Amino acid sequence: MKNLLNRAVGGGRGRLRYLLAPMLLLAVQNCTSLTEVPHDALTPETAFKSDAEILAGVAGVYAGLRAIEWVGYITLEDLTTDDAIVPTRGNDWYDNGQWLDLHRQTWTANSAGELAFVDGAWNDLFSGVAKSNLMIDVITKSGLAAAKKDSTLAELRTMRAWYYYMLQDMFGGVPIVTTTELKQYARSPRDSVFKFIESELLDSRKNLPDRWDAANYGRITKGAANAILASLYLNAGIFDKNSGWNATGYNSCKGVAVQGGDACAGAIAAADAVINSGVYTLNPNWFQNFSPDNKSSPENIFVIVHIADASAIGGSWPMRTLHYNQLNTGDGGPWNGFATLAETYNTFSATDDRKGMWLAGQGKSFETGQPVNDRQGNPLIFTPTIRDVDVANEGEGVRFNKFSPIPDPPHGSSQPNDFTLFRLSEMYLIKAEAELEAGNTAAAQADLNTIHNRHDPANPVAVSRDAILKERLLELSAEGKRRTDMIRMGKFLSWTEASLHGHVNKSTEAFRLLFPISSNQLGSNPLLTQNPGY
Repeated sequence: MKNLLNRAVGGGRGRLRYLLAPMLLLAVQNCTSLTEVPHDALTPETAFKSDAEILAGVAGVYAGLRAIEWVGYITLEDLTTDDAIVPTRGNDWYDNGQWLDLHRQTWTANSAGELAFVDGAWNDLFSGVAKSNLMIDVITKSGLAAAKKDSTLAELRTMRAWYYYMLQDMFGGVPIVTTTELKQYARSPRDSVFKFIESELLDSRKNLPDRWDAANYGRITKGAANAILASLYLNAGIFDKNSGWNATGYNSCKGVAVQGGDACAGAIAAADAVINSGVYTLNPNWFQNFSPDNKSSPENIFVIVHIADASAIGGSWPMRTLHYNQLNTGDGGPWNGFATLAETYNTFSATDDRKGMWLAGQGKSFETGQPVNDRQGNPLIFTPTIRDVDVANEGEGVRFNKFSPIPDPPHGSSQPNDFTLFRLSEMYLIKAEAELEAGNTAAAQADLNTIHNRHDPANPVAVSRDAILKERLLELSAEGKRRTDMIRMGKFLSWTEASLHGHVNKSTEAFRLLFPISSNQLGSNPLLTQNPGY
């Protein structure tokens, strides 16, 4: 089984566990939960004989989503932009220069950030594909009743499509693997990957439920499939091309042919299907979308499920960003790493309630609410400005507090906040952008206002591409959207700090709109080819 990933998508570390993961990640007991951990080792010979065992295997496909957070697709989406930075703080967070390599966009095919994280993202995403393929094969051959078989296959195909969405976003054309056959695969062109994802989502969504009961919380719904499809179509000006992207200009969905018509119209229709489904509503308490109890949020469409208990499968955002002395976790406190740039923090107006997602000024304890000091005994002050990211002090850089923590979690660093992959508010912003591209300015303005005026009515905005990009930053910071947004908008190479580091003329580096494929992958699968520019 090890050779499936080695031969299909390239080599790398620890592949065997990925193929066995659907059978190992979850116990048969309580297997309706997407957060269970293994107690019994299941094998192809002993497992998948009952509905419970099959569902345990399906849950293993979802478990792979946690790998995209630290440090995978989600983190790379923000760390390579103006949304997130990990400064070197004394002896902390240098790590062979990998964090700043990614943030400064100075990576090469074998640089520190590439080999530490981008290569790992390739492995993790293809492990999700492999687990999906294995369970699709199992379900197809199973004796499940027809209706249940159809819905479960639709669920798995949608999950596989999501893994492929992320792969093509990062790497462009990639091997399309849909079986467990032991063979090597060449890269498929990016437009072929786009069409594969599109077809999988269109064909699957009709067999997905509108919602699941509480026991099956976190599973793919029709709304999740439509949300992925809306995002796919909005980015069709990039995603449906093998080359020729406009690195410094807007890449529109307009004029891109998709099934049923134009990609902009497709994005509007898919977003409308979510908005008008009657399943989701905008949460009047915006912060509750991300809070420790966000499992009850009516706005969240597709999430990575976390719990904070002895299974240690909670989220880590508070740990990444908070200072060591702000929180008791029972295992040494937070890690004092991730921050944002002053230009991003200053984008939030004083009257925008979303500015509350940042921690600036005097740092406080999450146990007592009292001011805390840094490790030298000085008052801990979070400053927007980072004077030198290579030698930052403990307090430089405003901190994320979107996914707010619980004090003293029951298992070390594990926090219970589910990570939001898609929310209803993004559907309005996708729709506004696609409407603007289609020439319906009035409708675009109305949808933009739906989101903006909930948070900052004192500062009305006129709809434009720049206004929508800004609103997406205000609404979706720390949710793994920024790199894709900036590439679509032609801003990925020109934000302030990117223009200060690395190369004199970043506008000539259109190749950075894709990540390189590492030597690990190229060496283990000779059918793979490197992305241009690397």
